[in-house]
Amino acid sequence: MIFSIGEVMASFNRVVLVGNLTRDVELRNTPTGTVVTDVGLAVNDRVKRNNEWVDEATFVDVTLWGRQAEIAAEYLGKGSSVLFEGRLKLDSWEQDGQKRSKLRVVAERMQMLGSRNAESNGSRPQQADETPW
Repeated sequence: MIFSIGEVMASFNRVVLVGNLTRDVELRNTPTGTVVTDVGLAVNDRVKRNNEWVDEATFVDVTLWGRQAEIAAEYLGKGSSVLFEGRLKLDSWEQDGQKRSKLRVVAERMQMLGSRNAESNGSRPQQADETPW
């Protein structure tokens, strides 16, 4: 079957990132009482420049909701290694008369990697799956 452009519009919005938190987790509540946090994630990539391997960091904001946010605040801190799976969301706003926008990840799944508790007692890293809607 052959389709011309415009006949079929498919989309897929999934992101999987593994990196380290750039700051400690700070919880806040929405006006309706839902717990939420925005964390910074540094994702490193090795690239070859001038015949030398160099680490290149990409910084991503990740939003966690509900129980996931509470677990992150309890067990994670700056430097913690974590995997996030979720979707991209575009935030847009106006500041000083200029239109601004920024992509962020809304996490739907979080897996702690190499947490202190897992290392000390031999248990596997904790996993949190929760969607805020």
